[in-house]
Amino acid sequence: MAQHLKIDLSKPRYDSSTFTGRYRHFCQLTNPLYALKSNKDLDQAKEIVKCYEKNGVIPKGGEEVLWNAKYVYGSAFHPETGEKQNVLGRMSFQVPGGMIITGILLAFYKTPIEIFLGQFLNQSFNALVNFTNRSGDKPLPTSTIMTAYVSATSSATITAIGLRSLVKKAPPIVGRFIPFTAVAAANMVNIPLMRQTELSEGIVITDEHGNKLGQSSLAARHAIAQVTFSRILMAAPGMLFTPIIMNSLEKKPFMRNVGKVGNCAIQTLLVGMFLLNMVPIACALFPQQQSIAVNQLESDLCSRIREKHPHLDVVYYNKGL
Repeated sequence: MAQHLKIDLSKPRYDSSTFTGRYRHFCQLTNPLYALKSNKDLDQAKEIVKCYEKNGVIPKGGEEVLWNAKYVYGSAFHPETGEKQNVLGRMSFQVPGGMIITGILLAFYKTPIEIFLGQFLNQSFNALVNFTNRSGDKPLPTSTIMTAYVSATSSATITAIGLRSLVKKAPPIVGRFIPFTAVAAANMVNIPLMRQTELSEGIVITDEHGNKLGQSSLAARHAIAQVTFSRILMAAPGMLFTPIIMNSLEKKPFMRNVGKVGNCAIQTLLVGMFLLNMVPIACALFPQQQSIAVNQLESDLCSRIREKHPHLDVVYYNKGL
């Protein structure tokens, strides 16, 4: 029997003003099990969501069925174009994709060719994710994606090879941390380049009701800094603690016959356990909708807002992911 509910599916299910609420939201959104959903399952979820949006009615099962369908639908379809996304670029594939690539980066890092191929694979995955989740209203030019891709791969490779030469005489455990340093360097190059239009033209600023007030490059810098920090934090535990664990495990007798592929598999599983929690934690670290005081904006933008809205003290912007 159909039920009539009053639920706003345009907003997250959980309280986005708290870290716990945001964490629960991103645990759902990045659930790796959603990457295993068949096309039939995805189309059924889409039908439930569209039916509710049109008629306000969902099948028997109530609110839980509706929200589950919403998250399954959101995990596979572009929020603006409505197109079904490539499974490798979906948010639900972030944990499986990240753990496989990170496992490779941690296992194969001792020669320049291993470093280059690892970073090439990592940035290829990042480029695919960026392309899959590009804006439907104002899509990223292919040239921007390729520039960020080449620059991030180059910076990560140069950083890793440079550090490798510096720590040759250091204990072996030190060399194990080089992949994380390279990934951090790549993020600091990749994200600003991918969002360079926001840095030059500004990010959209709105009032509390979503009415556009202008664009701010200053707010864009804040947003990009937060996203970059979150991406680095996302990778940190898996790429810093896994080498320590492996350094201890490799002293055990049973590890002698594992081989390099087996070693890589173990590291991949360890990284996966960290990423299961770190992906939603990093995404939830900062609220999606950020606020900034009007008097902290660029002077010309501040003046324009003051002129039209003299009593407005705080404005908002979407920091992105």
